Amino acid sequence: MFPTRRSLLAGTPLLVAGCVTREPRPVAALRPPVDPAYTALYAALRPPVDPAYTALYAALDGEPFPVPAVDLSAIDPRFLRREVAYATAEPPGTIVVDPSARYAYLVREGGRAIRYGVGVGRDEAFNFRGAAVIARKAEWPRWTPTQAMIKREPERYGPYAGGLPGGAGNPLGPRALYLYRDGGDTLYRLHGTTEPQTIGTMVSSGCVRFLNQDIIDLYARVPVGSRAVVLAASGTAAS
Repeated sequence: MFPTRRSLLAGTPLLVAGCVTREPRPVAALRPPVDPAYTALYAALRPPVDPAYTALYAALDGEPFPVPAVDLSAIDPRFLRREVAYATAEPPGTIVVDPSARYAYLVREGGRAIRYGVGVGRDEAFNFRGAAVIARKAEWPRWTPTQAMIKREPERYGPYAGGLPGGAGNPLGPRALYLYRDGGDTLYRLHGTTEPQTIGTMVSSGCVRFLNQDIIDLYARVPVGSRAVVLAASGTAAS
């Protein structure tokens, strides 16, 4: 059965932390050694980046804050946006998140879907599962740490007790979609990221992060009231 509203609220200190991450691995750790000979060989052997993806993940103009181009050399190509065949009983317009595969799908007509690479929670026990509704959307959303987070790490989170306005350094990125169930906020979000190199990994405490260009694309495609389903770790619908 789905968790009750009471059980969700009882777990609020843990759930609210869902959009906060552990310290990310340094970007340098994701790259080849700095030996010039190795670097040259790596560059020669690496498949060239598809120009279509270079355009898809280019810097975006027209936003109130910078949305820089994605460094595609730091992203596994499997997690770049594309349209794919996708068999599901969910109706078109539904967002389906598969944490095991690190993908989110926007279901389309004709057995197709737009697939996005995502970063998900590192601990399955604290991940949201089941069906929800996108009851709210926000551009450049505000982020506020919980009292539990401030108490646990006062030096890190205390300065943001009053909230962090939307902007380039905000951990929610340029867009957020808010998951509600039975009329109540589950405290989980689909949102952007300040750490694009973590897409395709398990790093957050529960929320689902997208590349900024991808969350902007998804945000524009789904209206408030859209259905969202987060699968269990097995890739099947939670009961």
